[in-house]
Amino acid sequence: MGRFVYSMQVSLDLRIEQVPGDNGAGEWLRIDEELHRECNAQTRALALLVHGRVHYEVMEEFWPQAHEDASLPDFMREYGEIWTAKPKVLVSRTRGSADHNTRIIGGDDAIGQLAALRAGTDGSIGVGGATLATQLLRAGLLDELLLFTHPSILGFGRPLFDDYDLPIELDLLEQRSFKQGVTLHRYALQDVKETSPC
Repeated sequence: MGRFVYSMQVSLDLRIEQVPGDNGAGEWLRIDEELHRECNAQTRALALLVHGRVHYEVMEEFWPQAHEDASLPDFMREYGEIWTAKPKVLVSRTRGSADHNTRIIGGDDAIGQLAALRAGTDGSIGVGGATLATQLLRAGLLDELLLFTHPSILGFGRPLFDDYDLPIELDLLEQRSFKQGVTLHRYALQDVKETSPC
């Protein structure tokens, strides 16, 4: 059985965007070569990627062309190769086609299809997109968080999960620090608690 791993760049207050649509380009992010190479290695090790539509469309706009762009540093061209070649699943009700080694699942039983995908996969499955990650969390299918925490407090902006306010118990599996002050934390979701009235 596979494991769904939600990987995300976050602020200390668990925000993933400061301005709507900044799509990972916020000035608060400290992504240097060392961190990018770590992201390359983490992505390369995944069995496959599962993306929500918005996240997928941000990725497909840039990365398939990146590996041929001589103006980019080699570690970015490398990520372009990794992302384009990696088997991907796009979860969407509106897209009818996708390129770059991608198949689409959607409709009313998308969560059931994702559960079957998880059951039939060996290895880790990368999850891209807060909406999709929240749906997997609500369904009890999200297994791990891989957070690259940047030393910034945004105070506002899009949170790690959309509209989710129940306690979640986590087990720390791994932690590391990078030169720019970014820390990697990998957590297993231990138990998703239901809130009780006070």
